[in-house]
Parts: sequence; structure tokens; C-alpha cells
Amino acid sequence: MEIKKQTGLRGTLTVPGDKSISHRAVMFGALAKGTTKISHFLEGADCLSTISCFRKMGIEIEHTKEGILVRGKGLHGLISPTETLDVGNSGTTTRLISGILAGQDFSSRLDGDDSIRTRPMNRIITPLTLMGADITSQKGNGCAPLMIHGKNLHAIHYDSPVASAQVKSCVLLAGMYGDGITSVTEPFLSRNHTEIMLNYFGAEITSENTTASIKPEPVLEAREITVPGDISSAAYFIAAGLLTPDSEILLKNVGINPTRAGILKICRAMGADLTLLNEKHDGEPTADLLIRTSSLKGTVIEGADIPTLIDEIPMLAVMAAFAEGTTVIRDAQELKVKESDRIAVMVDNLKRMGADIEGTDDGMIIHGGKPLHGAVIDSHLDHRIAMSFAVAGTICEGTMDIRGGECVNISYPDFYKDLYSFV
Repeated sequence: MEIKKQTGLRGTLTVPGDKSISHRAVMFGALAKGTTKISHFLEGADCLSTISCFRKMGIEIEHTKEGILVRGKGLHGLISPTETLDVGNSGTTTRLISGILAGQDFSSRLDGDDSIRTRPMNRIITPLTLMGADITSQKGNGCAPLMIHGKNLHAIHYDSPVASAQVKSCVLLAGMYGDGITSVTEPFLSRNHTEIMLNYFGAEITSENTTASIKPEPVLEAREITVPGDISSAAYFIAAGLLTPDSEILLKNVGINPTRAGILKICRAMGADLTLLNEKHDGEPTADLLIRTSSLKGTVIEGADIPTLIDEIPMLAVMAAFAEGTTVIRDAQELKVKESDRIAVMVDNLKRMGADIEGTDDGMIIHGGKPLHGAVIDSHLDHRIAMSFAVAGTICEGTMDIRGGECVNISYPDFYKDLYSFV
């Protein structure tokens, strides 16, 4: 995939639906009574993997012009799959669905692509086992494929060592099948889409500081859901608008949930001209984002901010390379266990462009303002890496060649078309 320099990005764009919320809408709709209608659903490969898994467990899911229709069968309405549940590249599907499967009255097997077979699953195996689940890594390495024999589950209070919405959600979903109130405490607050949406469907979840608790055996009722624009997808156009000369971009109806919107805080700390318009705070908060070309400066990204922008760090690293001064990213060791080791991959690829960057055990140190040039970039089939360097390619001199650039289909199939829609 070749990317060339652009100038003067001007126009309006609606980014695809939020990936995290799209996953959850299908899952919770399947466990609800009645038909759930999902508008602005993300038709990316990861979310389609979630649909495929629930279809294999007897849930009718229909694609229509109005949206996705999920004909739910209630909390105990799933049936035993006759084949392996293929999660593809989706860590969200793998970890969240494991919590649901742990409490069923049947056995199931989860497997996916080569990448998913390297991603750590002990972080969910441990709490689920404490709840009485029978879940094993079939290769004994703490990764997929996973074998799950459904059991009667016990309520627990779990102190999670990581601030991970996937771990928290897995435990809370298993808690729906428990024998009492199940709760999870995190070191920092991770994204809270599960809590918001499960309450909307009729579950009883309470949140206090960094602890979320759920009562067992909720009766979930079908709902209509409009998925907001994915701020992780918006991040690439925020960066492009800020860094490309003579640009003004309006991004419509983007989710600005505070547990996800850390990139907005960091952009402002870097000196971004970024304005929120038409804010709405009914359920998942949304706003239109107006972005204008800005002179960015380095900053520090750390601590409680990290869970709110973990998927945007590759794009922020690129922005830091173009900014004046030094940016320090720390407390981000979670980047090592994403679709790729994003610390190592970002350092390697930015160095190829001429950036002054060094990796650390938990992040990066980037001395910005150096002239950057096009290069051959290895995406490692990681969609966030590919999209971050595509934006870099529209700003730097020369041509960017992104190997494996088609991996953007995981979360944003129309990404390249939208990136060039402002020309």
C-alpha cells in the first residue's frame, strides 16, 4: 500500500461505528429477550467474528438496510456449537465471550488466527477459574485455542492486576451466571462500555471508583442501539488534520466517553486546535470534533491516562515525532501484548523514517521535530500500526510503502478511501 504526501485537508467525515460498542451490542442482544436493532454497526472483520460466533450458538442475526437485527433468546438461550468458534483476530471477542461461555450448560472451543494464538489469555483464565469455571489453554501456553466446559459459577471479588476492559467485562459477564454479586476492582478505570450497555439492557451494575459489581441472573430486554463513531478510528483523522498544513476537518458524532477519550486531553496538552461541537450526553456521550492545523509540542503520557488511550498510542507516537520537543510515554507495557508488540514495532518503523526515538520497558521516548521521510513500513498485520503510518505518509516527504496495509479491514475497511476523500 503506497501513501503519498497531501496538503489542505478540508471536509466533513463520519467515521465508522465504535468497535468496542458494536461487539457488545451483538453479545448483549443475543442474551436479551426480543429483537435488538443496532444502527451504525461497525462492519469490520473483528465484529463480524462476534456475529459468526453467536450464529453458531443458535442466534439469528440479520443484516438489513436499517441496521443489524439480533434476535435474542435470553440469558440461557444459547445452544451448543457444533464446531469451533472462530474469533479471527479479535481479542475482544475471545475474552468477552469466554465469560459468557463459562456459565453455559455446554462445552465450546475458541480459536483464531496466528496473532490471537499469541495473545495472553491467562488474564481471563485466572479469574474465571476462581469462579469455578473449567477453561483451559489447549497448548498449555496461556493462549488460544481455549476449551471451555460450562459450569455453575461462584460470585467473586476480583482484584485485577491490569486495567483492562476486556478482563473486567469477562468477569462481569460470567457474574451474570454466578450465585451472588460479582465485582472487579482495577488499578485504574478502564473503558466502561460494558457497564453502560448492560444497565441499558436491564442488568444491575453499580460502579464506585475503580470497582464494578453485577447482580446475577438479570433479565435482559431487547433495545435499539445507535453506535457512536469510534474515537480510535477518529484518531487518525484528528492527527491528519492537526499535522497537515492548511487543514480543517469536521468529524461527526464521535464517541467521547471519558474512559476512552484520553487522546483529546493529550492533543490539547500538545497544543492542538480541537473544538467539541454539538455535545450529547444521553447514554454514551458524543460530539462533533472540529480539527484545525496546529503546531504541536511534546508532552508526557502516563498513569491513569494510559487505559483511556491505549489503542491511540501508535498514532500519538507518530504525532510526537512531528511535534517540537520531547514526548515521554510510560506505563504502557500493555502495548507489548496487542496485535503486535506495538512498542517495538513503532520504534523500528519510526526509526526507518528518520525519527529520534527509543523504546523503554513500558513505552517510548520521542525527540520530535526531526525531518521525516517515506520508508518501507512493516505493519506486522496490525491495523493500528498500518493506519498510523498511513497518516505519517500523508505528511512526510517521499512515498510511504506499508506492507500488509490491507489489515485495516479489521476495524476500518474504508480507511484509505476516507483518508483520500479530503483531496
